[in-house]
Order: sequence, then structure tokens, then C-alpha cells
Amino acid sequence: MAITASALRGNIYKLLDKILESGKPLEVERKGTRLQIIPKKPISKLSRLTKHACMQGDPESIINLDWSDEWNHDLP
Repeated sequence: MAITASALRGNIYKLLDKILESGKPLEVERKGTRLQIIPKKPISKLSRLTKHACMQGDPESIINLDWSDEWNHDLP
């Protein structure tokens, strides 16, 4: 069902709240063309991450590394 632009203007906040609650798009007819107002679902930032091969080899091999010879106590 499409509504007119005048009907949208008269009830814009009520109609926008209805779209948000139902998740269904609203069609608005203007000059013979239908437009849709559609709720956009938020995208998680974490879902856009891509996997990187940042370590080559066995991760267990670094557990018992001894860095004593590399440590410099004079550095701040």
C-alpha cells in the first residue's frame, strides 16, 4: 500500500516509528513514482574484519621462549 507525500508530511514521525517497529518498508507515491522508506539494519564492525595469516608456524613454539639475553634493563 502506498501513501501520498501529503499523508507522509502530516504523519511523518508516526509513520517512521511504525516502520522501525514493524521492519516493513513504506511506499510513498510522488508524481506517479513510488519511493520506499526502508529501515537499514546496522552492520557490526567486527563482521567486516578479514582474517589475516599473521603467524607462520606453530603458536605453541613461542610459549617457552627465553628473552633474557635480549632484555636491556637500561631502557626506560
